Amino acid sequence: MAGPKARFIILVTMVGISGLSQGMLLPVIAVLLEQSGISSSVNGLHATALYIGILVISPFLEKPLRTYGYKPLILIGGSLVFLSLFFFTIWESLWFWFVLRMMIGIGDNILHFGTQTWITTTTEEHNRGRNIAIYGLMFALGFALGPLMTALIEINPSLPFIISGLMCLIAWSSMFFVRNEFPVQEDAMQVTSTRSIGRFLGTIKYAWVAFLAPFAYGFLEASLHGNFPVYAMRIGHDVSIISFIIPCFAAASIISQIPLGILSDRIGRKSVLSFVLIGGVVTFLIAVFIEESVIGLFIVFAVSGLLVGSLFSLGMSYMTDLLPKSLLPAGNILCGVFFSIGSISGPALSGLFIEYLPGVSFFYVVSGFLLVVLILITIYAKNPIKGEASA
Repeated sequence: MAGPKARFIILVTMVGISGLSQGMLLPVIAVLLEQSGISSSVNGLHATALYIGILVISPFLEKPLRTYGYKPLILIGGSLVFLSLFFFTIWESLWFWFVLRMMIGIGDNILHFGTQTWITTTTEEHNRGRNIAIYGLMFALGFALGPLMTALIEINPSLPFIISGLMCLIAWSSMFFVRNEFPVQEDAMQVTSTRSIGRFLGTIKYAWVAFLAPFAYGFLEASLHGNFPVYAMRIGHDVSIISFIIPCFAAASIISQIPLGILSDRIGRKSVLSFVLIGGVVTFLIAVFIEESVIGLFIVFAVSGLLVGSLFSLGMSYMTDLLPKSLLPAGNILCGVFFSIGSISGPALSGLFIEYLPGVSFFYVVSGFLLVVLILITIYAKNPIKGEASA
């Protein structure tokens, strides 16, 4: 069986392949639906299926994890993802694809909850930002490569789904070399609390400000991958160009994930979060004036990726700082919940914006949203707790 280091490599590899499937799914389906004549508002609402799936399964994850351990949960989540990807090739239907996207959301959330909790509970405090940054880097790497598959639509619309499904199956198989483990067990009073909604409310009370970062990342990621292709085609950009512009965001975040994670270990999460959010607001405001330039869009997506592309991993590190280990499973669930809420609201609001304000730049929505998150984090950021969280 794999040791701790090999287990970490397997876990982050699975996360990377999961990121690839998500990065492929949003632009590929957005383009296919746009080519079929589906309106941008319906297209945006359709993209929310993935995140509805995340929300639906979230309340039911913690108890199975404590009962069966990490490995069975991750295997179940991974199997749902690759099976759903293969089913996309069977029948092209708006509602059938909606259900499949929801199933992938359920599978991805199960997989990410298992891997996140396993990594955050077994990482020492002084390496926390670095290891979670590696986790984020692998997801970003996969997410950067995923949109490149959009160009395969011109060969065969089923090809992106088949390739990503096979890669998920291969990564999923590696989990059979990992020994199962269980999260920290607690006394009877704590276990009872685990089963109550009060446990989640308590987690939100302690760490809600940290959840703003995954919420913002979800909004941003889903809007850029699900709505930007539609907006870009409407202002005259070709699909082939779009498929290369979008990956710049995730690709650039690969460069900055680990440096920002290490920097946050040294100077604090709040300082780094404030810095990247300010940079994100300014960058997307600049995009308003250069959106018709292909080179300008490449630069905007790359610079924004260097900055706000690390929001999820920074938020997860901050959450881990603010919570005792006994609340980390609930905290990781809520990271996924807030990410999915952002991911649902992003395509829905951006799709309506594109539909009803066609003369106004899409990038105003993105920069305005990031500005609100920046203000909230600046005002309400808390200091990390010591003791159990750093054990």
